[in-house]
Amino acid sequence: MDKVYIVEQGTNPSTDFFVLAELKKWSAEVVRIHLNDEPPSFIPYGTSVVFIRYINNQWRSWVDKNSSQLSNISFFMDDDLLDISVHRHLSLRYRWKLYYYAYRHQYWMQNKNVNFWVSNNWLANKYAHLNPIILPPYSPYTQQGNLKTVFYHGSASHHQEVEWLKPVIHHVLEQDKNLCFELIGNQKTRNLFNDTPRVHVLLPMNWESYQALISRPGRTIGLAPLLNTAFNDARSYTKFFDITQAGAAGIYADHAVYRPVVNHGVNGLMLPMDQKLWAESILLLSENTLLRQQLVTAATEPL
Repeated sequence: MDKVYIVEQGTNPSTDFFVLAELKKWSAEVVRIHLNDEPPSFIPYGTSVVFIRYINNQWRSWVDKNSSQLSNISFFMDDDLLDISVHRHLSLRYRWKLYYYAYRHQYWMQNKNVNFWVSNNWLANKYAHLNPIILPPYSPYTQQGNLKTVFYHGSASHHQEVEWLKPVIHHVLEQDKNLCFELIGNQKTRNLFNDTPRVHVLLPMNWESYQALISRPGRTIGLAPLLNTAFNDARSYTKFFDITQAGAAGIYADHAVYRPVVNHGVNGLMLPMDQKLWAESILLLSENTLLRQQLVTAATEPL
C-alpha cells in the first residue's frame, strides 16, 4: 500500500476539511507529521507528501534528497499565501510567518513540479498558471450526538487544583472520547493544557457574565476539587450552587467546606482527593445517565 505523509503545523482545519477527504480516494496509508518534527529517515519508493499551507528548509532538503523516491509532492493552501501584497493589513508577525513558511518557497516548488491544491475557484483562477486542483470542503465531524462537558470553574487562586486535575483530565480523555473539559483560567492554565485535545480554557469574566455562562445548557459533570490548604479552609460551598445551576451532576472534595451541603450519592459525589478515584467517578457518571439525573434532581431540592 502506498504511503502519504501529511506535513502540517499541528492538527488543523485545513487538513481536516479539505485534504483528508481527497486522500481517502487514494486508499493509501496516511501519516500526519508536524512541520517542526524530523522528517523520516527512510521512505519506500512511491511515497507521497502533502504540505499543508507551510514548508520549511528542513523539509525542502528532505524533498531534494528523496525526490527520486517520491511519486507525488503536493502543496495545499486555503488562503492567498503566495502574494505578499495582500498581506499588508495583517499583523507583522503573521506577515513574516506567511513569507517565511510559504511565499519564499513558491519558486522552489515550481522547480520541483509540486502539485498545487487550493480550496476554491477564486484561488484557482488567480493561480491558474500553477494548474491547481480544487479540493472542495467536506465535513470532518463524525461525532454522533454532542460531546459531554466536564467543567471546573476555579479562580486564579485555584491553580493548584487545576494542576492536580491535569492527570485526571488526561486519563479521562483517553478513556472516554465522548467527553471534553472546560476550565476557567489565565495564560498559565492555557499553557498547561496547550497540547491536550478537547480541553477548552475560558478567560476569567465578571460576575454577571459568569452567571449567564453557567446558566446556558450543555454541561454534564461539574468538579469541585479542594486541596487541604490553610487558604482553602476559609472557602464556602458556593460551587455547589454553580454546578446545580448548570444542570450538572457534581463531584466534590470530601472537605469540611462541602460536608454541610453534599450528601454523597444523593445530591452529588463527595470524594477524597485521590486522582484515580476522581477519574473513575467521572467515567462512571459519564456512562450512567440515570445516576446523573438522580444527583441533579436531588441537588435542586431546597437545602
